[in-house]
Amino acid sequence: MAFEIPPNGTRGTKPQSSGMLRRGSAFMAGFYRLTGGRVGHTLLLTTVGAKSGDQRVASVRRFDEGDGQWLVVGSAAGSARHPSWIYNAAAHPDQVWAEIGREKVHVRPELLAGEERAAAWRRVVAEASNFAKYETTTDREIPVVRLTRIS
Repeated sequence: MAFEIPPNGTRGTKPQSSGMLRRGSAFMAGFYRLTGGRVGHTLLLTTVGAKSGDQRVASVRRFDEGDGQWLVVGSAAGSARHPSWIYNAAAHPDQVWAEIGREKVHVRPELLAGEERAAAWRRVVAEASNFAKYETTTDREIPVVRLTRIS
């Protein structure tokens, strides 16, 4: 089931060009795989493009929830627009994979809302304080997504 994405904002950091983002993502994915995922608290998120239908890979900070669940945040460094992977996951929620270390697992994305999102956001900021500044940089609601392993 698809989820409804909150609206983009009207202000935020200037986003990088899509070509630069793709090259940066490809570099990060290669480095992640080369090191076996021992690059901090990240995961590689594979989605299918909402418009292109092509597989896309994004390196994102993960927050472990236990029992095959992780939180990821669509901060886009405080940009006024959501990152592309949010649109991709919403368009094709049945085609999302998380690569953690050397393991690639099929996951179900769930956009958190209300108090559940607020509690998750507090946890994110407590564990990674750099995310706190994004709330003041942009006026959009920064998506928090729970990824749950599909057996």
